[in-house]
Amino acid sequence: MNLKTNLRQYIDAGYPILYIDAYEEIKIDEIISSLNLELGKKLIEWNAADGLVDFENKTPYFESKFGLSEALAYLNSGNELNNQILVLKDAHTFLKSEEVEVTALLKRICQKIINGQIDTTILVVSPVVSIPKEIEKFVTVFEMDTVTQEEIKEHVKEILDMYEMSVSDNLLDEIAIAFKGLSSYEIDTLINLSLAENGDISQRDLKLIFEQKRQIIMKSNTLDMINVKEKKEDIGGLNNLKKWLDRKAVIYKDIDRAMKFGVDMPKGVLIAGIPGCGKSLTAKVTSAMFEVPLLKLDMGRIMGKYLGESETNMRKAIELAETISPCVLWVDELEKGFAGTDGSGHEVTMRLFAAFLTWLQEKTSPVFVVATANDISKMPPELLRKGRFDDIFYVDLPNKNERRSIFDIHIRKRRPADLDKIDFDRITDKTEGFSGADIESVVVEAVEDAFANGQSELTTENLVKCIESTKSLSDIMKDKIKNLQKFYKENSNFKNAT
Repeated sequence: MNLKTNLRQYIDAGYPILYIDAYEEIKIDEIISSLNLELGKKLIEWNAADGLVDFENKTPYFESKFGLSEALAYLNSGNELNNQILVLKDAHTFLKSEEVEVTALLKRICQKIINGQIDTTILVVSPVVSIPKEIEKFVTVFEMDTVTQEEIKEHVKEILDMYEMSVSDNLLDEIAIAFKGLSSYEIDTLINLSLAENGDISQRDLKLIFEQKRQIIMKSNTLDMINVKEKKEDIGGLNNLKKWLDRKAVIYKDIDRAMKFGVDMPKGVLIAGIPGCGKSLTAKVTSAMFEVPLLKLDMGRIMGKYLGESETNMRKAIELAETISPCVLWVDELEKGFAGTDGSGHEVTMRLFAAFLTWLQEKTSPVFVVATANDISKMPPELLRKGRFDDIFYVDLPNKNERRSIFDIHIRKRRPADLDKIDFDRITDKTEGFSGADIESVVVEAVEDAFANGQSELTTENLVKCIESTKSLSDIMKDKIKNLQKFYKENSNFKNAT
């Protein structure tokens, strides 16, 4: 059901305040005008720039500008609001502040509407949802309709026809997928920019679209878009996990055909285990393998200080990931983000956790979640239930073959010409209990040491010296690692990533 139809139903049912969460005011104005042609009511608008104005022509009602509280007091004083739709713009600042009079006046108007004293609907149009507790029960929140992939294709075709241009069906599909998640305004702007710069629409314009999506993510303040340089060859070991991701990548890169074949939409993977052993690297590599953007969910930014703000932020982050999709959503250190959800945590955190799990269970969008965690032994068991993730993998300290592979990767990056001169058996035997991060730091320090000593090459002795001066993770966190290893190995839900 679209926004206009929804608004019509709720206005007919007498709901006092309909809150439209959107920033495309021009598009919303068109919807409200179209809706009012059917309703035949008087439209009045208040905005911070002009005060009370006629909605259609934006002509001010008074010579002096009324503030929001003055406007509401005036409208509430007589019969000014009867048979009207009052559109409030820029109101979220006043609703979020301590301006009690605005909230009190809105509450009084709502009570009149409910008691049948006036036939009025208040439409709040704002890109920020801010609802004081006192009027919460009077408010219903709506969102702008998402532009579908088919609608985007038709829109692009119309513009191309207007300029007597055409593109291949494959490119049109790619552009429509790339545009997914952008507003109509942003789509039009990018098409116009492309035509102005190049005189056509081509494959290179996908970079423009990707950059616009990066801007959306940056401005959201709840997600980060990670620039991925890593590739599968940068992971030393974890062969079971890499094979599993290879299969998912085949599905993900041809998701429409896979679903027609009967394959379920991939949900994601939980990768848990010892710190510094490749979990974060795997999240980045997953994005590269799937050839989609990598978004990172920052739980610190999700938490807000106002009533309902945290839940709104979580909902917006999930919606943003879904509109940007196909993408990989990386939730790092899951156990820290949802700490205390074992029953002792804060009520808000528990609600966020419940919302996140419900979305994981029910989502149908191509958002592949990679959740990484060190210690989830204290997390509630419903996290590990089948259906949340496609699979759960355990990452342990690297074995000898994996340590050799990790040494090879990091030496090859820095001193490829010296690989044949290194005694890999010797350095891998001396690094039992080292994490992948420990091994990388050894290589970094050894290369630096060789250069500082005026050597022409990296030697095994440089590496051995750094190994012997490095305290490994298994030494520093001996008891904790033993407990983690015991927990993960005893839990049958976990597959070994190696």
